[in-house]
Order: sequence, then structure tokens, then C-alpha cells
Amino acid sequence: MSQLELPTHRIATTDEQGSRIYLYLADVSGKFRTWRSRFNIFLIFLFLLLPWMNVNQHQAMLLDIPRRRFAVFGVTFLAHDAPMLLFVFGGAAMMLALITAIWGRVWCGWACPQTVFVDGVFRKIERWLEGDAVARRKLDQSPMSLDKLIKKASKWFCFTILALLISHSFLAYFVGTEKLALMIRSSPTDNPINFILMVGVTAIILFDFGWFREQFCTIVCPYGRFQSVLMDEDSQVVAYDLKRGEPRKGTNLPQDKAGDCVNCYRCVQVCPTGIDIRRGVQLECIACTACMDACDEVMRRLKKPKGLIRYGALSMTHGKNEKRNTLINRGRVLIYGLIVSFLGMGLIYTLIHRNPVEANLIRAVDAPYQEIKTADGQAEIINHFKVELRNQTFDTKKVSFETPLELSHKGVSLVTPQQFSILEAGQSVRSDFFVRFPKKLLSSGHASAVVNIRIDGEKILSKEVLLVGPLL
Repeated sequence: MSQLELPTHRIATTDEQGSRIYLYLADVSGKFRTWRSRFNIFLIFLFLLLPWMNVNQHQAMLLDIPRRRFAVFGVTFLAHDAPMLLFVFGGAAMMLALITAIWGRVWCGWACPQTVFVDGVFRKIERWLEGDAVARRKLDQSPMSLDKLIKKASKWFCFTILALLISHSFLAYFVGTEKLALMIRSSPTDNPINFILMVGVTAIILFDFGWFREQFCTIVCPYGRFQSVLMDEDSQVVAYDLKRGEPRKGTNLPQDKAGDCVNCYRCVQVCPTGIDIRRGVQLECIACTACMDACDEVMRRLKKPKGLIRYGALSMTHGKNEKRNTLINRGRVLIYGLIVSFLGMGLIYTLIHRNPVEANLIRAVDAPYQEIKTADGQAEIINHFKVELRNQTFDTKKVSFETPLELSHKGVSLVTPQQFSILEAGQSVRSDFFVRFPKKLLSSGHASAVVNIRIDGEKILSKEVLLVGPLL
């Protein structure tokens, strides 16, 4: 057995005593590496710039937990919008399940922040300062020297600057960019909680992205442990073509009976989690496609067809013929898709019918009505209601009440509290609300009326109330 062969009774990143075996990844280039690098750059800039972008005059992404205010691409959510957030987070969870059922763990290899920052930034800096995989291993195994100290100190200094940049951008999602800009210019003692949070996030990023790395994916992250429940035999994964590759060259079989795999272990050397993809889909695989590019490079040199390791059906890893099933006749994909569609339509419907100000009118618990006489001797009735207004936006709203013209001509008038003229962002207020109308308007002791509520001068809500009084 080759010395490069990985153990079968434990993961390759730990020894017999459970101690860490540090990985020194070989460099790889190819089609997927190029596209993944471009996508990493896009995601990193999106993460850094998103808090500074405005949509509808609000921060594009704001998660203000202390004040229970949330803004997502121009849509605002407050604490009482928790049912609506179920559509958002439920839809995101089911979308991840749908993607996993179709393409396996592609999220981990292409879009997970762990992979994007470690592979797209931290490892690049490490290679720039310490050299390739062979040079890095040699440097770590060498005794301490001035050259080693300078390289290690430079690397961790760059890592710290990056961690501070990431942690400040992360904090901007929760406190807002304007407050963050003020905190940066002020003393840490002015914002001790946020400062401690920033320091904690920086320390976690340094530990995780700088040292822990693949251990997070294989030991901490729960996603790899339930991905097998979401996939089936037709899920497209990074897979080794068992029928084409086996038996591998280098065995006792004649060369003309050997498969295309030359047992070069190139796929193992470039794997960021230290696995051998030829053993099938494993929990540690993050579908990063590094092994695909590495194997294609070897096949190209040997003048053999590429794709010995490729995106293919999970059944291909068992030596079966690769299936060509469609999405329609795959039960779990159809079910996940229907759930995602239902949650998406529920969110869209809720947003369309969501008013900037929510109003509730209920009858007061005191006497159902009062009868008064006007100066000209006409009888009028007053009904007492309770009103609750809730501003569901981040902006101050001007609120006014009125009756339709046809009711105003019949003598119906409103008596509303003055404090409702201005409603602050996210504010909820309750007060009394009175409707005054002529007694002759009643029929069989009751009548219906409509109250219009204007927000910033525009009619937003129409609420129907039941007016009661004495029988004529």
C-alpha cells in the first residue's frame, strides 16, 4: 500500500491519538478553480459593500436585534412581523434542502463564508508569504529562526487586519453603518458591548480562518451530517467514476486491464478537507471541485478523456450507470420545490397586502352609546371606540382620520386624539376614538360607517365600524 494512502478507521486530519494533522494543500488550476475564484471575489465584495448600500433610503441589510428592527433589501420587518419571518427563514432552509437534493453540498464549496474567506483570501496570503505546499511544510518543520519568525509574524499580522475588516463589516449588519462610523471614531469605552462583540468576532475569525479551517467543516458544522438525508441516487455530486477508474494502475493487473486512474493521489493532495474522493461521497466532502481540476490536469497530460472525477449522479460512486433522471419524476425534489414555491408565494402575498401602518378599531367596554342634544335641538349619538395604530416602517408617518364625503354630508364626524398626528418609526400607540352622528341615521338601532385612515396624505386603510344607538 502506498504511503500516501489515507487511513480507513479515522479521518485523515487526525493521528492515532486524535491530535491535529495539518494539511498543506497543493496548488491547483483549471476551469472550476477559475470560476470559483471569480465567484469568491463577487461574494466577498458583496459581503463588504452590502451594509453600505441603500434600498428605499434604508440600509440594504440591517439586523438591529436590540431594537427588533430588520431591513432586507428595502423590506422592513419589526418584532411583530415574526410570522412573516417564518416565510423568509423557512424558505431559505427549504431552498438549501432543494439545492442539496439536486447538487449535493455545492453550498459548502462555492458560497459558504467559511470556504469563501479561507480559500479565497487566507490561503492565498499564506501562499504569498510562505510559499507553496512543500515550502510551507518545510517551514513549519524547521527550527525557529529569524526568517521563520518574520514570515509567521507577517502572516498573522495580515490575518489580523483581515479579521478586523471582516468583523467590522459583520458588526455593520447589526448596528448600522452610521453608528459604526461613529463608534470607530470614538473611544471603546463609549460602546463597551459592541467593542467586546467586535473583539470576540475578530478572535473567532482569526482562530477559525487562520488555524481551525477544515476542522470546522468536519467536526463542528452540522450540515454535512444531514446532507445524506436530503440526497438520493440522482443527486449531482462531485464523484469518482468507479467503472472507468478501477482497477487502478500500479496493481498486479496487466496494464491493458487497468482503469484510467493512475493512483497519483493528486486529488488527495489538493483536497481542503483531506479526503480521498475515490472512496465515494463522504461527510467531509464540501464539493469544492478541486479534485476535478486536479484529475483533469493529469488526464490531459496522459491524453485521456477528462471527467474521471466530475459532477455526476450519486449512483456513479457505486459503480452503477449514471442515471439521467429529470426533476419532475424525483419525488423529493418536487416536494422541496413545492414547499419553496408555497413559502415564496406566501411571503409575496403578505408583502403585497402589508400596510405601512396597521390599525385596529374595537368598541370600548363602557356604555355602547351616549345621546346628546345639539344647540339647535337635534339629537346626536356618540359611539366610543378604542384604536391601536402601529407603524410598521423605519420612517415617521403622519396619520389622519376622516369619513367619506357621503357620510360627512349626513352629519357623521370623528373625534380623534391629537397624538396620532405623528407616528414615529416602529411606534405603537393606543387611545380613544369617537364617532358622532345624527340619531336619524340609525335604522333598527344600528348603522354602518367607514373610517378612512390616511398615511402621509394618501388613503391607506378603510375600516368599517358598527354604529349603535336607541331604537327609533
